[in-house]
Order: sequence, then C-alpha cells, then structure tokens
Amino acid sequence: MSGQGERVVALAQGWIGTPYRHQGALKGVGCDCIGLIRGIWRELYGEEPETVSAYAPDWAERSGEDRLMDAALRLFGSAMQMSEAEPGDVLLFRWRPECAAKHAGVLVGPQHFIHAYEQSAVTRSALVPSWRRRVAGVYRFPVKARGPQPNTLLHCENNY
Repeated sequence: MSGQGERVVALAQGWIGTPYRHQGALKGVGCDCIGLIRGIWRELYGEEPETVSAYAPDWAERSGEDRLMDAALRLFGSAMQMSEAEPGDVLLFRWRPECAAKHAGVLVGPQHFIHAYEQSAVTRSALVPSWRRRVAGVYRFPVKARGPQPNTLLHCENNY
C-alpha cells in the first residue's frame, strides 16, 4: 500500500459511525456516499473537489447520463481494473449493468471497503461477491489535487 493509500484509509476510518444523511458531507454529522468521498478529498487537499448542486435521491436514474463516472474521470483520471485496486482507492458501483453508477466507497483491503450506508451510517463492509460484481470503476486519489474544476460533481439541474 502506498503512503497516499494508507492516508486515505486512515481518513476513511475516521468517518466510520457518521450518520447517513442524503447530500451531507460532514464527518460526525452526516454524509452520503458522495459526501464521504468529498470529505476525504477535503481532508487530503483542503478544498472541495467540485461544486455540488442539490441532487435528488434518484439523480442517477433521472439524468440518463453516468454523472458519477464522469466526475470520477475528471477528478481521479482514468479508471483501473479491480485487479489493480489498492487500499485507499475509490470504488464506484452500479446496481445493474445498464444503470448509471450510483454508489461509492473506499477500498480498505482485499476483502473490505468503507461506505456511507443508507438508513445507517458510514461503515466498513465485506466486499462480498454481490458487491464485487457491481464494481463499475476503480479510481486512485491523485497525489496532488487537480486544478479547479469548472463542472459540478453531479452536474445536476432541476433535480426536484
């Protein structure tokens, strides 16, 4: 595991127990899966990765676009294969192959990841086969934050 990966894992572990809150991004107060990744980004680089506009719980289904994957490409660069994944990498998940990616977590080891779990809290979960087959992309936090991003993380408009 790289030094950056160790740091990301340590930061993610610090979020465990944070209650699930849709659109939240505050450690100990509340976050969703996107807020967890945003919070870790802020702790690493001192600023938000991108401006995030309000989004409905069904944002991925409504747009017809793969906004989370697009944001990951802007922020982290190209995706890797799961076989290349290391602790500290961001995992994006699709519920079904034809659907947009809608969930995110941080790999903490070959068998576990940390994510904000709806109706619960940020938790460490086993990366069981049902989760593994839903992995849509693996991304690594850059050593240095990319420059200011003109797009919004989910690039949502008229969500409600």
